[in-house]
Amino acid sequence: MKHSPAFLALVDDAKSRIRQMSISEYVALRESGAPHVLIDTREESEWAAGHIAGAIYIGKGVIERDIESRVPDKDCMLVLYCGGGYRSALVAVNLQQMGYTSPVSLDGGWREWNERGLPAE
Repeated sequence: MKHSPAFLALVDDAKSRIRQMSISEYVALRESGAPHVLIDTREESEWAAGHIAGAIYIGKGVIERDIESRVPDKDCMLVLYCGGGYRSALVAVNLQQMGYTSPVSLDGGWREWNERGLPAE
């Protein structure tokens, strides 16, 4: 997908202020059993078509409204993903501003997860 320059600038700014994790790093985190919550931030239709095994769904459009009731522990590591890591970076910035201490954007997102043939539902 070709993104507009203004959107890419917004995402680049967000990425400069948040933590990102590669797919390989996430697989290692997951295999280690480290506590975290994996959150799919894509559109509901994208979630319904397939998602990373074990993820919960809270779309980008409502996550700021719903996150505190779904994940009240603001120190919990939140691993956020979208299609490629752009929308999840924007979400991570907002969650940091809301007091969450460990939001992480999964770089490569659903597309790279699928390309690697990793567990999906």
